[in-house]
Amino acid sequence: MRRAVGNLAVLAISVLMVYVVYVAMQIERESDRDEAQPADVIMVLGAAEYRGRPSPVLRARLDHALELYHRGLAPRILTTGGAGGDPMFTESRVGRSYLVNRGVPAEVIVEEAEGESTAYSTAAASEILRRLGLQSVIVVSDGYHIYRVKKMLEAKGLKVYSSPRPERQDRSLRERWLYVKQAIGYVLWSLGVPV
Repeated sequence: MRRAVGNLAVLAISVLMVYVVYVAMQIERESDRDEAQPADVIMVLGAAEYRGRPSPVLRARLDHALELYHRGLAPRILTTGGAGGDPMFTESRVGRSYLVNRGVPAEVIVEEAEGESTAYSTAAASEILRRLGLQSVIVVSDGYHIYRVKKMLEAKGLKVYSSPRPERQDRSLRERWLYVKQAIGYVLWSLGVPV
């Protein structure tokens, strides 16, 4: 009996590992796809900020959103992200300030300032969009992050277009590890664990 349970456990773990690899391959495929087209809003996923200044990653995401906004693809921008380790600033507020300083009217920027994880930010952002009557969104983040965010927003009934920020595509071991981490996050989210 123990042997049968052990074999079943090994089989279940093996199937789970194969599924994670499959999802990681889907994430890699999605990471280069730019589907930007007219939508109700451009949503910029938060990243680190340093005492009120966007990190290089956040700045690159914001610059990409700014370019999409100037192309006229959406009339609004939604910035996301909570305080992280800095109680004085939120990622979303830093993003808003950055965009306003580059000429985006403050009234077209919406903030989701509470999210401390991707799952929390996407859930809160989808609720904000629902209240505003917005149904389509261009998601701006790093390529490895897009797949999971897109699936989370689609699960909330939104039409989602991906637009990863431009970045060097070297497909290093680190990059592949990010695909696997996102795949694990996606699988956990699919099982009801909010990550």
